[in-house]
Amino acid sequence: MPHITWADFERVDLRVGTILEACEFPQARRPAYQLLIDLGPEIGQKRSSAQITHHYQPHELVGRQVLCVVNFPPKQIGKFMSEVLVTGAADADGHIVLAALAGPVPNGSRLL
Repeated sequence: MPHITWADFERVDLRVGTILEACEFPQARRPAYQLLIDLGPEIGQKRSSAQITHHYQPHELVGRQVLCVVNFPPKQIGKFMSEVLVTGAADADGHIVLAALAGPVPNGSRLL
């Protein structure tokens, strides 16, 4: 993979948000949840579709802080508009594990 510059990295707006709601998304082609995430006063509440059903139940996600890319264009998934990308990494079987913070930070905090 080619190296990027610091300016390239700064173009990706990664922010911390807290999941307010998580519900099943049966219309998605692959198993997913619809999330409502509070990204702080500057960005507000945004929605995301996340394929994280293998490791998480909706009730376990509410109140959890996640790291989101907030400057991707919105993506239409069926009748749902996903506005941010929730980050994670695939485990050995290809199931997504959410990126986690070592401790709580204010919603809207930017990854530096």
